[in-house]
Amino acid sequence: MATMTEPGAAPWDGGWLRAARRLDSPNFGPRPAGACIDLLVVHSISLPPGRYGGEEVQQLFTNQLDWDAHPYFAQIRGLEVSAHFYIRRDGKLWQFVSADDRAWHAGVSQWRGRANCNDDSVGVELEGLEGERFEDAQYETLAQLARALSARYPIAHIAGHEHIAPGRKYDPGPGFDWARLARQLAGTAIAFPAAP
Repeated sequence: MATMTEPGAAPWDGGWLRAARRLDSPNFGPRPAGACIDLLVVHSISLPPGRYGGEEVQQLFTNQLDWDAHPYFAQIRGLEVSAHFYIRRDGKLWQFVSADDRAWHAGVSQWRGRANCNDDSVGVELEGLEGERFEDAQYETLAQLARALSARYPIAHIAGHEHIAPGRKYDPGPGFDWARLARQLAGTAIAFPAAP
């Protein structure tokens, strides 16, 4: 993805980023009154694990996944989840929930002294598998997305699912290059997790 918006175009339509392909998820709710949207949470997902390029993630986030289509899906049958954004291996960007609303991506979580990270975060899923490497196009889109989000919301922190739910979640995992993303976001005031 070369740029997030066309020259002169407004980048946002409410909490919807115009550059993203929109596919509404029913899995969301209102944020608590006074929530400060200051955290960006990076996840990784592929369905079934390790398979890329299909529509299963979009189907999961819109409650359309055929639970009988693959044996792995029995483990997640009935799951109702969402993320605000999803970045494919080729860098294409999808949006499922308005960033003004609360997506269901973090679960039991805590970061910067606050619990329930869904309340005040934006969740971004990268098509990938924890422990594997991510594509150049994904880093480029993620960096552009982070800049677009921080221009609209007071984004001050970025963390992985593994940081906000340690011991329970492990994504995006050791294949994700945090130092690379930090270099791409140089000049922003976004704080990154401490290096291990």
